[in-house]
Amino acid sequence: MTALRPEREDLYGDASYESYGGDAYGGESFGGGSYTEKPYAEEPRVEEPYAEESFGRAPAGAESAPYVPPADDETVALRIPDPPPPAISASAASSVTSATGSPQGGRAARRKAAKGRHGRHGAGAAPEAQPEQESPDGKPLSRIEARRQAKARKPGAAVVASRALGEVFITTGVLMLLFVSYQLWWTNVRAHAQADKEASSLQNDWASGKGAPGTFEPGQGFALLHIPKLDVVVPIAEGVSNKKVLDKGMVGHYSEGALKTAMPDAKTGNFALAGHRNTHGEPFRYINKLSQGDAIVVETQDKYYVYKMTSTLPVTAPSNTSVIDPVPKGSGFTTAGRYITLTTCTPEFTSKYRLIVWGKMVEERPRSKGKPDALVQ
Repeated sequence: MTALRPEREDLYGDASYESYGGDAYGGESFGGGSYTEKPYAEEPRVEEPYAEESFGRAPAGAESAPYVPPADDETVALRIPDPPPPAISASAASSVTSATGSPQGGRAARRKAAKGRHGRHGAGAAPEAQPEQESPDGKPLSRIEARRQAKARKPGAAVVASRALGEVFITTGVLMLLFVSYQLWWTNVRAHAQADKEASSLQNDWASGKGAPGTFEPGQGFALLHIPKLDVVVPIAEGVSNKKVLDKGMVGHYSEGALKTAMPDAKTGNFALAGHRNTHGEPFRYINKLSQGDAIVVETQDKYYVYKMTSTLPVTAPSNTSVIDPVPKGSGFTTAGRYITLTTCTPEFTSKYRLIVWGKMVEERPRSKGKPDALVQ
């Protein structure tokens, strides 16, 4: 041992066994010799009279005092105490905790960290850490301030109402666009198909001899209208019903009640027709482009009736039924004759007013003689 050790007393209070008369057992000799004859130095000296202390026992007579085990040989001498550990900031502690996976600090900190990882009752997966909200100056917000800011970010009643109104407008616009597409495109497609079917049926009946001149039922086709300048060939049906006649792409003959007009084969009278200018086949869309002398031909089972355009009335009220009288007013005709009148809506895409076109018969030609010159050219 390099460190100094204080001199220890014997367990029984004496410094050595010689205090008992030179003999370890009272000075008596065994076998004629004294126990002390041998040099004392040859006897093994008990180096650790307090060997029992290594088991944590206190020396005899000192049971009442708390026992403190002696320090190691290296620490018996004076030494400079270790410096205290440096203080760790909260951010550094959190970084250490996140890096090592274990919380730094006391028992309370470890319990708090364990609750954060495993939930309130220590079970289940760890919830994701929510980012801490901060104020403009960089300080963390309190719970009340965070709630207040979250509430302020929510849209108000005016914003919600404006959004709902905008969605209504958008939906309405889409529906209107679909409706316009239906009116301007699909109705024409369907009406052309229906009109072509009716025209083919008429021609087949005439070729087979099924058709016969006479009185026709409302909606029944009985003739074909040709306007060569406009490249129009469309069936003529009895009546001016939208559902039964006009919406199917045909033109209708005014034949009911006070609006009843003559047939083409009549000796005198006004053969009046109505048709759509826009949508549903729009057969009369461009009749405003007709000029004086342009041919208008009505084809029946037996004959061709050829008219020449004479005059027009660009705008009149829908209630002006005098335009289809036997001698129509405003047409320039003053005496009875064989006339034709075409009526349609104006301006385009509205039904506010009516556009009127008049013509006068110039030729009645049997089918047996072939087509008239107006249809051959």
